[in-house]
Amino acid sequence: MAKSIPKLGSRKTGRIGSRKHPRKIPKGIIYIQASFNNTIVTVTDVGGRVISWSSAGSCGFKGRRRGTPFAATTAAGNAIRTVVDQGMQRADVRIKGPGRGRDAALRTISRSGILLKVIRDVTPIPHNGCRAPKKRRV
Repeated sequence: MAKSIPKLGSRKTGRIGSRKHPRKIPKGIIYIQASFNNTIVTVTDVGGRVISWSSAGSCGFKGRRRGTPFAATTAAGNAIRTVVDQGMQRADVRIKGPGRGRDAALRTISRSGILLKVIRDVTPIPHNGCRAPKKRRV
C-alpha cells in the first residue's frame, strides 16, 4: 500500500510563517474588484495566499461615497502600504467589475513604486447570457 505524500505548505500542516517576522515577498498579484457600490483591493502572493486587503467600506466610507474614485484610491493605498513594507517589487494586476474606482485604484498602485508587469481585465462577460424571463400576460 502506497503512502500519501503530504503537501508542503498546506493548511493542515499548520501555520506557514510566524507573525513576528513578516515574509519577504518580491512578487505578487493585486486584485481590484470595482462594483458600483464598493471597491475591494486584495494583494496575494504568487501562490494565492492573501497578504493584505482593503475596501472602501473598511476605510470608513459609507453609503454612496464607497463607489467614488477617491474611496477606491484610499482603499488601494491602504492595501499597498503593507506589502511595500514587506518588500514587494513586482506585481500583476487583475481588474474586475464596471465600477468608477477601477482607474483610480490602478493609478494609485502604479504610483506606489511597484513595477506592474501585467494589467489584465477579468470582468466576467456572458457569451450568450441567462435566459430572458417569460413575457408577462395580463
